Amino acid sequence: VKFNNCAGNKGVRYETNSLDFKVRADGTLYAAHHLQVPSKQLILVVTAWDPQTLGRWEAMVRFLVAEKSQHSGHKPKGRKALPGELVQQQSDTLLPWRQHQSANGLRRQKRDWVIPPINVPENSRGPFPQQLVRIRSDKDKEIHIRYSITGVGADQPPMEVFNIDPVSGRMYVTRPMDREERASYHLRAHAVDMNGNKVENPIDLYIYVIDMNDNRPEFINQVYNGSVDEGSKPGTYVMTVTANDADDGTTANGMVRYRIVTQTPQSPSQNMFTINSETGDIVTVAAGLDREKVQQYIVIVQATDMEGNLNYGLSNTATAIITVTDVNDNPPEFTTSTVKQPQKGVRTPVVTTRDLTERAAGSRNWGGMGLPTTIYTLISVSPSLRDLERRFQHFAAAVDYEMNRAFMLTVMVSNQAPLASGIQMSFQSTAGVTISVTDVNEAPYFPTNHKLIRLEEGVPTGTVLTTFSAVDPDRFMQQAVRYSKLSDPANWLNINATNGQITTAAVLDRESDYIKNNVYEATFLAADNGIPPASGTGTLQIYLIDINDNAPELLPKEAQICERPNLNVINITAADADIDPNVGPFVFELPSVPSAVRKNWTITRLNGDYAQLSLRIMYLEAGVYDVPIIVTDSGNPPLYNTSVIKVKVCPCDENGDCTTIGAVAAAGLGTGAIIAILICIIILLTMVLLFVVWMKRREKERHTKQLLIDPEDDVRDNILKYDEEGGGEEDQDYDLSQLQQPETMDHVLNKTPGVRRVDERPIGAEPQYPIRPVIPHPGDIGDFINEGLRAADNDPTAPPYDSLLVFDYEGSGSTAGSVSSLNSSSSGDQDYDYLNDWGPRFKKLADMYGGGEED
Repeated sequence: VKFNNCAGNKGVRYETNSLDFKVRADGTLYAAHHLQVPSKQLILVVTAWDPQTLGRWEAMVRFLVAEKSQHSGHKPKGRKALPGELVQQQSDTLLPWRQHQSANGLRRQKRDWVIPPINVPENSRGPFPQQLVRIRSDKDKEIHIRYSITGVGADQPPMEVFNIDPVSGRMYVTRPMDREERASYHLRAHAVDMNGNKVENPIDLYIYVIDMNDNRPEFINQVYNGSVDEGSKPGTYVMTVTANDADDGTTANGMVRYRIVTQTPQSPSQNMFTINSETGDIVTVAAGLDREKVQQYIVIVQATDMEGNLNYGLSNTATAIITVTDVNDNPPEFTTSTVKQPQKGVRTPVVTTRDLTERAAGSRNWGGMGLPTTIYTLISVSPSLRDLERRFQHFAAAVDYEMNRAFMLTVMVSNQAPLASGIQMSFQSTAGVTISVTDVNEAPYFPTNHKLIRLEEGVPTGTVLTTFSAVDPDRFMQQAVRYSKLSDPANWLNINATNGQITTAAVLDRESDYIKNNVYEATFLAADNGIPPASGTGTLQIYLIDINDNAPELLPKEAQICERPNLNVINITAADADIDPNVGPFVFELPSVPSAVRKNWTITRLNGDYAQLSLRIMYLEAGVYDVPIIVTDSGNPPLYNTSVIKVKVCPCDENGDCTTIGAVAAAGLGTGAIIAILICIIILLTMVLLFVVWMKRREKERHTKQLLIDPEDDVRDNILKYDEEGGGEEDQDYDLSQLQQPETMDHVLNKTPGVRRVDERPIGAEPQYPIRPVIPHPGDIGDFINEGLRAADNDPTAPPYDSLLVFDYEGSGSTAGSVSSLNSSSSGDQDYDYLNDWGPRFKKLADMYGGGEED
């Protein structure tokens, strides 16, 4: 066995819970004597312990005992046991009553086993009942045996914590265990036959509850007060803070470590103190403590279990108030040898000394006049002060306008306490003083300033907190003191103008932005009605103790996961506006309603603040799911909140990343919906394309006129189809040449040679077309057409350039009147046989109208 600790294993010893085995100093486990192992497995508990620190660490060692036939190379007969079956039998079944066969064939009863302890973790979530172990006797093959258990936790209070199946011998735990309630159980297992007769001797079963870190450290005091002399050297002891943990102190769950979180103020260094992480002793770590600069430090100390591991341990905090005490490092010194000072009152020093503003008032080192800690000696006094000389230590109390209006004296001043070592200065000073006392109105003052009170947040409106009253030094004047608010940032407080009683005007909330370090600060004004009026201020500090008034909120609000499990999980945590101990560890649970939540999802706890949300089923269709999660904090009483996390479930690649199609599917559309959308998009694009083609064809048809007759009946290529037929040549008063070429040829002439458009008129000489005869003749039509065709074939400028030709001659006096009259003519005086001579294009026309009436 191997063991490592921070001290290098010096002095660590090993021991086992069995007399048959021992462990050497190097960790070698060996048999103490010759023995025969009666079962297929052997479980030992090896303990490593340090005699100096009394630390103990345990590990369980399981031996798998092989048969001799396996060592000799022979395979066991029968079916080969699967690995899972072997482990199940070894880990779950105990044979406490083992029968052995002797060499001569007789059966002898060996001593019963010492069953190793059964470890059960506390706070298990079940499901219950949860099987612990199975107890079986070899005799159950011969007779029917009934098993039972007795002891505390079975048939004694607390009842039915453990039970056993009387037939199979399986022992169960029925509910979660609490180590802090009971750390171990001692049970006895019995085996009897069907008649109740004892078959085996009772066997002792020891069940130990394994400690879990479910208790945070608790400080003995919430506020610790300590003091340290100014100018103390580094390493000077200040105080000790102590926190206790209810968890097992022999494990990391109960091992508390201390650290300093904050120091206020951070002057002259932010690390003036340090704390022993194990004992909680606070000592100075830096020089420079000066009471005249910083009189008090507030140090927040944190105690964390799990040996101070901030990631897994539970923490708690306390406040250490360290007061810097005064030492005599400044001798008194008069600022002038003769003083004339109008003065009224009983508290202000008659003469000013440097020590007055540098020493702590009331200490043995202060140089203020009138206090017995400073020694003043009268060298010469006026006659009116002869009686005062005997009690000059109370001089300030006697200086009053109503008693004496002027004093003349010579004073020597010195400290009662000797100067600190290393101060090379005179310890006394003298001065002649002339004092004229004048009556003045002095301002009221608050005796306790700053005043600190502690209370829980959330107290109702109108609660009386304290009486914050001031004292008026002018006690011989009939003056009244009135109180008012000077600074109340959140407007939470009211003060009685007459007696200074403070009451709440609203509910005090520790989580408010007006709270700094759990302290709410307000300033009040006390003013008298003197002439002129005088006023003084006082500060009230309210330390608010946190209560569990904020439910935790789940984080994050949205997440993404693959539609199949074991690819990735969602890490979740919670945020709570409260502070320790009203925050973590948090409990994350899935609600039982609706049932699909627990059917599809599962939550695994990582530590006190984090958990993992993952799929329970093997496949979940892509989409967005609202998963409700119940988050409970550790307050007393605890608060819970049901938060909903939007989980996008999508298909993922082999790396566990969501695919592009999966991202679309995760937006809330299924695979069938995506395919339908794609088909609709394709159909829409096809319709748009067909519409564009149809529009282009319609545009082309509008600019290009089709033939009058169908192509299959067409005998000429030069007959155009017009949508509107008029009265012939008389109805055509427009110039068709405007459609053939533009009015100007400038844009064509300016082009680069060899570059032209197919619809532009080429540049070249235009041939002369034949002049139309005035008198029509049946024979001149063919000649006219042939000449025009020949001229057009040789004319490079003839429009429309690779399209139908346009002929404008129709004759002026046709006897038929129109083409349609050819079919209805009955005179027979017109012969159309000459059309056969015009070529194949007019042959069909001749056949239609020149064949006689029978045709």
